[in-house]
Amino acid sequence: MAKDKGKDEDRADPARISKQAARQAANRAEREARRQLRQAERAAKRGKTAAKAKPEAKPKAAPPAPVQAVPFNILLVGQDIRLGMEAALFAASLRRNAPGWHGRLIVAEPSPEGAWAGARTRIPAPIRLALLGFGAEILPFAARHFGASYPFGNKIEALSVLPPGEPFIFFDSDTLVTGPLDRLPFDFSRPSASMRRTATWPEPPLYGPGYGAIWKSLYDRFGLDYESSLDTSQPDEHWERYLYFNAGWFFGADPQEFGRRFLDWALAIRDDPGEALASQKLDVLLDQVALPLVIHALGGGRPGPGLAGLDGDVTCHYRDLPLLYARESDLAVETAETVLRDPRLAPLAEAWAPARQIVLEGIGRDRIRPMFDRRLPLNEGRTRQILKKAGLWLR
Repeated sequence: MAKDKGKDEDRADPARISKQAARQAANRAEREARRQLRQAERAAKRGKTAAKAKPEAKPKAAPPAPVQAVPFNILLVGQDIRLGMEAALFAASLRRNAPGWHGRLIVAEPSPEGAWAGARTRIPAPIRLALLGFGAEILPFAARHFGASYPFGNKIEALSVLPPGEPFIFFDSDTLVTGPLDRLPFDFSRPSASMRRTATWPEPPLYGPGYGAIWKSLYDRFGLDYESSLDTSQPDEHWERYLYFNAGWFFGADPQEFGRRFLDWALAIRDDPGEALASQKLDVLLDQVALPLVIHALGGGRPGPGLAGLDGDVTCHYRDLPLLYARESDLAVETAETVLRDPRLAPLAEAWAPARQIVLEGIGRDRIRPMFDRRLPLNEGRTRQILKKAGLWLR
């Protein structure tokens, strides 16, 4: 009898019943999202088939709409929950703030094989459905060289999914579109990348080699003209004299040629750094070491003033939601809050702990934002430390 009584009490336990109901509801939501995802994919295929079969109709006369100067594709990486949600935020902000952009928004998803074997890489069905709703295409790619050992290598290997010969821009998924991206004067024949960087690489040892010798060794190794890469307005051995980018965004004319060089040179540097790089760390910034060489080799360089809106009032590479509230503009914060409250994203934001706590529950506005004076330059490492100490590093 005592045993049966214990079972009855367990069945009547409200906490247990609540947890079980929550699990059942989550499972039902996941199944429904998968069903809707299959329907959306089937509808997209039927639409493509019908478009091919249907004779071309004569366009109705209408006032000409503003068009972007050169059509281009956008590439992101989406993986598991976090990068999938970040990609969905990007897609929602793109559609909201650059409605005149016409191109393919491609989310590259690493397959759970090769260098990602055994890892969770698939974007969950509810997030996939949201991405499709914002007009994104999700294309798989196999990471053969980097994967779990160097996740930043995704951006190098993901270039393989893009069509050859078509201009492209890669963005880190933790980016928001805050303005009319389609109106920027891109010159895709002259590749470039983000200048929102600090002196993170190289770190010259006390007795040399210095900045110049380290960078020159790389240009010489790949047969590039070192002198023409220099910003001669900066003094010798000042880090800004040397071509160096943040890899949060970069663009070019042909993703296949760009990707081939990027992969080959990153692997060469990783596998055989050479004497000048013997003391340098390559386990975090390998992509940013190879990127300037690729851009210079393809006839590119530092972006001109016309592209200042990237990392300005057109796009914002926020990196993490706590950093968004700590250091970014009011426009960027308002953009994140608006798209996360969009009915297409709000249920996903509620289920994603960082968005729920920082954005929906107001921790970002009420606690993080008042902690920092954004009129002063904020060191990212120090900002992270302050947030962690306050228990606000939520990701």
